[in-house]
Amino acid sequence: MDNQLQTILIIDDDERNIFALKAVLTAKGYQCSTAAGGMQALERLKNEKEISIALVDMMMPDIDGYELMMLIKKMPSLQHIKLIAVTAQAMPGDKEKCLDAGADDYISKPVDVDTLLKILDGINAN
Repeated sequence: MDNQLQTILIIDDDERNIFALKAVLTAKGYQCSTAAGGMQALERLKNEKEISIALVDMMMPDIDGYELMMLIKKMPSLQHIKLIAVTAQAMPGDKEKCLDAGADDYISKPVDVDTLLKILDGINAN
């Protein structure tokens, strides 16, 4: 699928992470929307129908990424959105915990751009 058609929601409470990810993804042809927390992310997902992928930070102050992904997967109107868990913890079992919560894939911080682009290419191919 053409990246121009993809809109990615970047969900992170750290503006520096949002800025860096948005700069890289925009340069690669993706459209980006942002949310500083889980509740704002749910509003964006409900209102911005063009979003097809979400990068979900796992540690946020309002609701954590695990809870957010479970909420998204329970909503029929949002189940099509591909979720990529983004975590700084990178502990054994983290990937499985993220996948169990509804993530389609997983990446650890600091985000390796090449790895993220490979994940996105894989999602776009399906």
